[in-house]
Parts: sequence; C-alpha cells; structure tokens
Amino acid sequence: MTATDHQITTHDPQAAVTPQGTPRWEAARDHLWGHFTRHSVYEPKEAGGLGIHMPTIVRGEGAYIEDSEGKRYLDGLSGLFVVQVGHGREELARAAADQAQRLAFFPLWSYATPAAIDLAERLAAYAPGDLNRVFFTTGGGEAVESAWKLAKQYFKLVGKPLKHKVISRSIAYHGTPQGALSITGLPPLKEMFEPLVPGGFKVPNTNIYRAAPELREDPKAFGRWAADRIAEAIEFEGPDTVAAVFLEPVQNAGGCFPPPPGYFERVREICDEYDVLLVSDETICAFGRIGSMFACEDFGYVPDIITCAKGMTSGYSPIGAMIASDRLFEPFKHGTTSFPHGYTFGGHPVSSAVALANLDIFEREGLNQHVKEQGPAFRRTLEKLHDLPIVGDVRGEGFFYGIELVKDKETRETFNEDEAERMLRGFLSKALFDAGLYCRADDRGDPVVQLAPPLICGQAEFDEMEQKLRDVLTRAWDIL
Repeated sequence: MTATDHQITTHDPQAAVTPQGTPRWEAARDHLWGHFTRHSVYEPKEAGGLGIHMPTIVRGEGAYIEDSEGKRYLDGLSGLFVVQVGHGREELARAAADQAQRLAFFPLWSYATPAAIDLAERLAAYAPGDLNRVFFTTGGGEAVESAWKLAKQYFKLVGKPLKHKVISRSIAYHGTPQGALSITGLPPLKEMFEPLVPGGFKVPNTNIYRAAPELREDPKAFGRWAADRIAEAIEFEGPDTVAAVFLEPVQNAGGCFPPPPGYFERVREICDEYDVLLVSDETICAFGRIGSMFACEDFGYVPDIITCAKGMTSGYSPIGAMIASDRLFEPFKHGTTSFPHGYTFGGHPVSSAVALANLDIFEREGLNQHVKEQGPAFRRTLEKLHDLPIVGDVRGEGFFYGIELVKDKETRETFNEDEAERMLRGFLSKALFDAGLYCRADDRGDPVVQLAPPLICGQAEFDEMEQKLRDVLTRAWDIL
C-alpha cells in the first residue's frame, strides 16, 4: 500500500461550527490554549493582532490531511513525527473501540491488563540486548523524566548514591517536564521556568555542517571529537556524580543531526568505562522513522534505557515507554524495594491495544523495510534543492530530514535573528502551509525546514514535497 491509495473526497461544512453554533475559528481564539503557540496572531486587528484564523484540521487519509475549509495538504511531518502508518486507519479505531468495550481503563499500579502485558512483551522482543523491562507512560517527556528518576534510584540501590547528574547535547530537545527540561539543551525553552532540576550538563552536538573546517573533512574524526567531549564532561563533573547520558539517535532540534561514523561506538565505550547509563531517547526516532523499530539498531549500539512514544500507536492514542535493561531492574526484584513513580494513564489499556494493532500493520506491510529501501530515494529527492541559493545543507536519515537555510552557501553564513524571524515565522511557515505542505520551519538553532512524512510514502509524495519546497524557498530568497 502507498500513501496515494487514500484520497480525501468528502467535506462537511458543519466541521467549521461548534455544537454551540460558534464558528470554530472564533471558539479556538477565545478558549483554546495552543501548545508552543503565539496567540497574538489570532487576535483581532483592532486589538493589535493579525486577525488570522487558527487552521482547523478535520480529517486525514493516508499521507494527507484536510482543513475545515476543505483544503487538502500533504502531511510532511506525520502530525508531529507521529502518524507512521498514515491517517484514517480504521483497524486502529476498531482496536480502540473493541478494547474500550471490554475494559476502558485500569491502572498498572500493582495490577496488569492483558493489552499492557502483551505490548510490554512485544516491545521487549523488538528491543536490542537485555532491554526487557517496560515502564509505560503517556508520552515522551514522561518517559525521559522516568529514565532520569530510575537512574538516580538505581545508583542509590547499588551503593553509588552520588551519581545523579545527566549529560545531554546542546540544542537537543528532551521534553517539557521539569526534569526533562533540565536535560533539554535549548535555553529559550527553559528561562521562563527556572530554576529547574539541578544536575543537567551539556556537550556539543553532532552538527558537522557547523563544525570546524578541519573536522568537516573527516566525519570519523569529528565523531570521535564529539564523543570525547562526553568523557571530558564526565571527568570534569566527577565520574562518581554522573548517572546518565541522554542522546537521540538523530538529534531533532537544530534540524536532524545524524551521528558521525563511530560516534555511538565511542559513547558506549565511555559510558561503560565510567559506569554511566546510556539513554537512547527515541521519542521521534523509534518505530521505523529511521528504519528499524528502534533506531539504536540502525546505528549499531545497545543502550541501557530506551525512551519512546509518538509512533508506537501512530498517534491514534497517546502512550510512551521507558524500556530498561534487566541489570537496571535487578535491584527492584527483591524485598520491599519499589520504583515510587507512575502515571494514572501509563499503559492505558485502550492505548496499548491500539499500539499492538499499529505494530501489526508494521509487520504485515513491511514498513521498516520500506523505509530502509525508500530512505535513499527520499534523500536524493530532497538533495535536488541544493541548486537553490538559500539551501545550505540537507541532512537526516530514513524518513527524517532537515534542510538548513543560509544567506551564503559558500561561507555558510546564517541569518541574523531579525531575518530568521521574518523569514521563518513571517513567511515560510504560512507559505508552505498555503502551498499545501504541512511541515516545520524550525528556529531552535540555525533556520531549518524539517520533514518526516508518514512511513507509507513513496516517490510520488517525495516529488510533491520537493516541488512545493522549491517554489516556496525560491520565493523566500526573493523577498530577503
């Protein structure tokens, strides 16, 4: 099956009106608090706003979504790196309904449900090494929070109580809970909520495009350099105080930074040397986004913990998980010890049932292999954009890419803050959406456009993305 097997053919005018008879754009403006949203643009012009109506997405089929006005868009971001198997999968809705009819809810607090048991077993089978213990959450930020708490408690239980600090990379995003936010490497996201949980320290990321010229020429040397900064940070903070290193297989924020050759091999050596846990934050990268079910396998390393969410259900119901090694679970198997941590809806039976049905689709349709086979074609298609003067770098893996925008290709000069604001938020985001492509113009670092289409996509969708990007990026360069 391909994305183009689905077509949106219906439009319900009532979708634009609430049950109270209010235009939905008006109700959204007055009552809905959007996440990471600048609401000033939706305020009336007479009140100092722009008078823009918040787009309302009402349905989706395959790789396409439709708004309340009946306009169709290619979902070039899988919602938010989530909708792996595409929109409109009736069997996932049926799985949710069937489970809800049997048992709509029960917590995993000293009890279990069949769906949660089956899903835990299945995730353990997919995970590498001895990562056999699954702790369910409702999202990726909660999974990261859980991993840090587990690392702290584990080292206390094995007689190393000072090990509590975590190391992560600059610009990396790991979530918004107070602990996960401390691990996040984006100062603008943190300053309004400080003081945060102490103990988070940052090292350089793997953005080779912005590396020193001598390192750009030798990716393996760059990977060794970047990994060794982790060892340097552990030594500086004191090995007896560092509990974990949190890394995404491909770093999202900043625009898709893949690991250089040998990077994770060296990081694994460093973590083993200093008895530091390696946490693979795969909230975005797991479940086929890079190719394998877990992206650590694509890059040849076995972590101590995997955190994941998003694609586990393809977004049809919220769930996340922390998957830990048998070694980390060992102290919890004895006496009165427990992990005093949990979430009401973690491992929700309906979400677990949907996840199992979603993974059935993966296996039946061979989506992991599809990404491995089609990923190079996606790369080649996006690399055609290199002929545009505004495109500096195209980078990523699998179905997960970033296009970095520059003022000067030769010098790699980036845009100043005012230029980036005007281009990304003032023009690009809206222009891409108006052109029928939903993706992400991201300024959490140098300006990039991010793409992560549903895993069912193929060359037709790749070409459509390239053509729409070419048109909009050409116009963006013209207005600078």
